[in-house]
Amino acid sequence: MTSALQLPYELWLRVFSFLSWKDKLSMRCTCSHFKRLMDESRPVWRGFSVVLKDLSRYNRAFWRSLARRQLTSVSLRAGKKRDLKLLSVWLPLLEALRLDNWRGNDVQELKRFHLLNRLTLTACSTPLVDLEFLLPLSHQLTQLSLCNVQLTCPASQLLASISQLTRLGSLLLHHDGSLAIPTLRGVLSQLVHLRFLSWTMINYKRLPQDFFRPGTGAAGGASLSLSDLQLLNYDAAVTHEVLQPLANLRSLSVFHLYSVPGPTCHLQTWLTSLQQLCSLSVHGGHPLVVYADFLPSSLLSLTLCVDLQPEDLHVVSLRAPNLQHLHLEPWSSSSNLVRLLPQLFPCLKTLAIRHHHVSDEDFLGLHQLQHLNTLEILDSFYRPDPNDPSLVVYKPSSRLLQLISNLQKLTNHKVRVITSSHRDALTCACI
Repeated sequence: MTSALQLPYELWLRVFSFLSWKDKLSMRCTCSHFKRLMDESRPVWRGFSVVLKDLSRYNRAFWRSLARRQLTSVSLRAGKKRDLKLLSVWLPLLEALRLDNWRGNDVQELKRFHLLNRLTLTACSTPLVDLEFLLPLSHQLTQLSLCNVQLTCPASQLLASISQLTRLGSLLLHHDGSLAIPTLRGVLSQLVHLRFLSWTMINYKRLPQDFFRPGTGAAGGASLSLSDLQLLNYDAAVTHEVLQPLANLRSLSVFHLYSVPGPTCHLQTWLTSLQQLCSLSVHGGHPLVVYADFLPSSLLSLTLCVDLQPEDLHVVSLRAPNLQHLHLEPWSSSSNLVRLLPQLFPCLKTLAIRHHHVSDEDFLGLHQLQHLNTLEILDSFYRPDPNDPSLVVYKPSSRLLQLISNLQKLTNHKVRVITSSHRDALTCACI
């Protein structure tokens, strides 16, 4: 062990770079040498985020350890005003901050973070009276997410505050529908760098002609820089004229408001207006057969969480012959769909499917996808007791693990398989 410790620190840091976050934390606890080496090396912790709660339980040694890592990302749960002050003292280099279940309506202490450029507020227990706290960050923020946050300020005041964040490249605003915002015109004309927008559409029945128009006096054909658009709780009628400013859009995600849609499929208008789309994600709404013939041939990525039949996939393969990424989560059983994929979509590189009710033969048949490098299994659970269907174990069954092993052998282990339990674990940060 002594000889190992004498290795150059650059070599050890190279070794550490291949470890998962969990393994890095375990390695840090093995000896004082590794602890010091890892804590004093910022590259080891690049991209690492910690989840903090009840800051009073952390001692000075804990804070010094975080400070030495020069962390740039933190998620604070059930925080209060004094917590922000403490964070700014120990972690002044924070660039990304997530506030989950914020307690209180005073977030003015955010002005202490001079490098903060990514801010998320979600599930706040107290309504926010206004967004004045954003003003000191107006020249810093590049990403802003307000999700499940109750805002009591007028819509005009909300838009005025957001419009001053002129560096924003990403904006997510999900609310309960109480905000009546007639048009995004005023915001989009100011946020010239905006590339990603996720917006709640629950109180829109018909989009006005100027909904996406860049600004006052702009020509009818003027285009936004927006490339990625998400519409939450969508059920609004739209015209081709409304969508003209979205000529640069490359990714569209639609989460429909109703599982039983109305008589008109508004998605048809979107698809015929946006012929350059590379990515499309549809959740709910009309069955695929209603709009499959309108899919643009430019599609490379497609997510379908809808009602669909095997014959619908044949239409998709004809409309989007170069599809490389497919997320298939039909409302009905997928047992007759998986067997079609190698024939219909030979260019697939990533695939996400359910495996329940899929035969072993059809599952293993995925090895015919010569370009596949990642397979995600969306339902990695099983019921160990046939007599007790309520007992569910949320991890891969022995049968599924064996299927995965057999598939990897057939592909010479070139396919990385992700199960839902592994995916969920990746989203949890530990300290």
